[in-house]
Formats: sequence, C-alpha cells, structure tokens
Amino acid sequence: MDPSLLVAHHDGWTELTLNRPDRLNSFNEELSRALAAALDDAEDDACRAVLLTGAGRGFCAGQDLGERVSADGPPDLGYTIETFYNPLVRRLRGLRKPVVCAVNGVAAGAGANLALACDIVLAARSAKFIQAFAKIGLVPDSGGTFFLPRLIGEARARAVSLLAEPVSAETAESWGLIWRAVDDVALLPEARALAAHLATQPTQGLALAKAALNASAGNTLDAQLDLERDLQREAGRTPDYREGVTAFMEKRPARFSGRRS
Repeated sequence: MDPSLLVAHHDGWTELTLNRPDRLNSFNEELSRALAAALDDAEDDACRAVLLTGAGRGFCAGQDLGERVSADGPPDLGYTIETFYNPLVRRLRGLRKPVVCAVNGVAAGAGANLALACDIVLAARSAKFIQAFAKIGLVPDSGGTFFLPRLIGEARARAVSLLAEPVSAETAESWGLIWRAVDDVALLPEARALAAHLATQPTQGLALAKAALNASAGNTLDAQLDLERDLQREAGRTPDYREGVTAFMEKRPARFSGRRS
C-alpha cells in the first residue's frame, strides 16, 4: 500500500505530496499524522524550504467524511480540529523557513485553508478554492475565518464562506488570495524552481520576516515597530547578513549558508 504522504528530499529543500489521489487527497488520521511528522523533520537545518502539493487531479478535498460516519452519535469535530488541523496550521505558519504550496485541482474545506497557511501559494489555472463547509452545515476551520478576511476583505470572505461557491485560480490571484495562477503544465516546475531558489536564500532572515508578518495582524503600529527593531537586531547578527553585505561590496552574488550562527 502506498504511503499517504510522499516525501522527497532535494538539495536544501523538501517536497511533500499528499498521496490519497483516489480520495482527492482528503485527510484521514494517517495523512494528518504523516504530514505533522514530515513538518517536524523539516525543522532540520539541512532543509531550508518546503514545497507542499497533492498527487493526482486534486490538491486536497479537506476532511475524509468517510471517517466521520459513526453509529455512536455525533462526532466531536472540535477534537479533530484541536488534535490534527490546528497543529498543522500553526506548524506551517511557524516553520522557520518558507513554505511553498502548489495547488493542483480542487482545494476544498480544510484543504483550501491549509494551502492559505503556506507562505507562497501557486495554483494551476484549472484549480478551484472552495470553502465547502456551508454545504454540510459547518463553520470554516483550519484558519479559514482568520485568513480569508485578511487576504480578500470581509465582503468577499463572507460571500465565499456562506455561499460555498468555487473560486477559480485566476480569480484567487486577482483577489490576492494566492500569489500566482500558472498554466497547469508549468505548476510543478515553477513551484519546484521557487522552492529551490528559496533554499539558497538567507534562511534565518526569511524566518524572522515570517515571524514579523505573523505578528502584524494583532499588533499596534508601535508594537510592530518594536518587534521589527528586535528582529532586525537578531537578523543583523547572522552569518548571512555579513555575507550579504560582503557580497554587495565585492559586487558578486551572495552565497548564503542559512546558518543561525
């Protein structure tokens, strides 16, 4: 039996592929645990960027509802969210390196919101993002009610949440929901090239930039200015800052190591 998650290690970066194509890569407990373990492994300093994508004709259809059929009464969906989805979202946002997501085909429910938790999202032109929760009487989870208003504004966030209508990749790009829509055949090559590029960049500086952006939504301007000061102080003490300045002065490309010290 094939593993539910494929892990491929490249030079400085890791590709993670959701691998339940017969179920549109919907999440069951095995896949949730496998992705959590892979993100733990990606903390290793040898990995400087992560690419997340899906096998087959879809990125991820969210929760596998077949796991929720029970004769023992209503399921505790809050337990599922707290045990599996919330930790994954927190890990993707907090990972001290960039995470690229390549959305192929449908990204629905928790699958859409896990994609939005990544740092840079590319989508095939055939892809669609669907906040499918309203179709089964549920609330957008996995960060959906946090990400959507911030990315596309409250009016659009309310409409896509309450109507559960598909949003095309090109519309998602024009709204600012994702970084870029690309031709289907170019999706993986472009996403892999982007991950490989990020793996050569100043990893610690990128991690600190992620931390600043993550904090900005809940900060006042004064608090954010103070945070930027503190993070810049930390960034200025990294080997990659020294290398970047030296390379600039010597008029040559920088050779960043990604090391913390």
